[in-house]
Amino acid sequence: MGNLWPLAWRNIWRQRRRSLLSAGVVAVAVFFSLVFSGMVGAFSNAQYIGITRSVGHLSLRVKGDQEPGTTFQDSVIQRVPSVRSQLDRVGLPPDAETVTTLEVPVLLAGERRSRGVMLLGNDAPVPAGKTAPVGDLKAGRLPNRSEGDAIALGAVLARALDVNVGGSVYAYAPGTSGMGQAVYRVVGLISVPDSGSEGKIAYLPLSAAQALAAPDGASRVDIHLPALTHASDDAKVTALRDTLAASKGLDYRIQTWREAYPALAGLVSQMRPMTQVFSALFFVLAGLLVVNTIYLSLLERTRELGVIVALGATPSKVTRMILLESLLLCGVGAVIGLLLGLGVILATSQGIPSTAIPSAQVMQGASGGLPETLYPSLLPGDVIFTLAFTLLTALLSAWWPARLASRLEPVDAMRFVGP
Repeated sequence: MGNLWPLAWRNIWRQRRRSLLSAGVVAVAVFFSLVFSGMVGAFSNAQYIGITRSVGHLSLRVKGDQEPGTTFQDSVIQRVPSVRSQLDRVGLPPDAETVTTLEVPVLLAGERRSRGVMLLGNDAPVPAGKTAPVGDLKAGRLPNRSEGDAIALGAVLARALDVNVGGSVYAYAPGTSGMGQAVYRVVGLISVPDSGSEGKIAYLPLSAAQALAAPDGASRVDIHLPALTHASDDAKVTALRDTLAASKGLDYRIQTWREAYPALAGLVSQMRPMTQVFSALFFVLAGLLVVNTIYLSLLERTRELGVIVALGATPSKVTRMILLESLLLCGVGAVIGLLLGLGVILATSQGIPSTAIPSAQVMQGASGGLPETLYPSLLPGDVIFTLAFTLLTALLSAWWPARLASRLEPVDAMRFVGP
């Protein structure tokens, strides 16, 4: 088969313009497949940033807190300051941030209506924009850390309780170790994508939630790792989880965000399979042009092929020659497209402004919007998938012309007059 390679290479360049056009189309298909995969990777990374910014990369909880019959007191991490000190001694990354969250089931009442809700208190920095730690700020503002009597309600919950910004609500939390009851001023309304959740959420500073239900307590301690901006960075998260789990003194259930929130993890994982459909369309179009090139080349060489068959070339040898021509044609295009595509992804992998991509404006991350910077990225599987499609395109494009060539009768072929 080795002597067929030079022959196949010479044959595809007999019509240089046509072959360059076919190779160029394959190169374009490979290029756009890689760039599209890279941009899908950028949106996956944006979702990853949005989700982990909201829930953290790692979460510490009391072991058995989700077992049936567990009371609120049994699920509370006690003496949170000492837990955070232990985390510092274990050796978190220098840029790691810890956020303490306390979730308290309470009966929240307005003047005439009441509803059972999950009151959420945490010590995350209050953002300057319109994004709240649990959703989008729809009206008013968020409570400051120093405000012990301020609360922000889900917009649906506020309507259910018939209160608005400036009104008051009464919280009753029986079976807790804090005050158990308090009156709060409504200073803001929060909007979240799920209206069901919006009707059951109330947000206030951690200190106020602790005073109500669990002094120095928390439902969980989240660890945020701002340096991790790619979904593929999760290996580092898993490694840190294993380090914390092996350390003495941290007898808690330690989970990665994927383990704690599998539904959110599915949002990040489901985007990349979309690229397969669009990549297939690119290569179908490229394959049609390659078929045309190989077939026209076959027609132009019909008499020559007849002579080759008459001299003893077997049908399988003719088939291999046509197959090699298609592989070489697609291979040249694949190399060019691969170099260009990888070059573009490499040049933009350090981040590009999300405002530079018009379609990004209609994409929404888990935290209510995209981050300012997008990070295009490719996984090894993306490159392998693209090259596999190129190979499949070459094989399928050569199948029909090769089948025709293998059935040529020498006498009829040598009498053939081309178009």
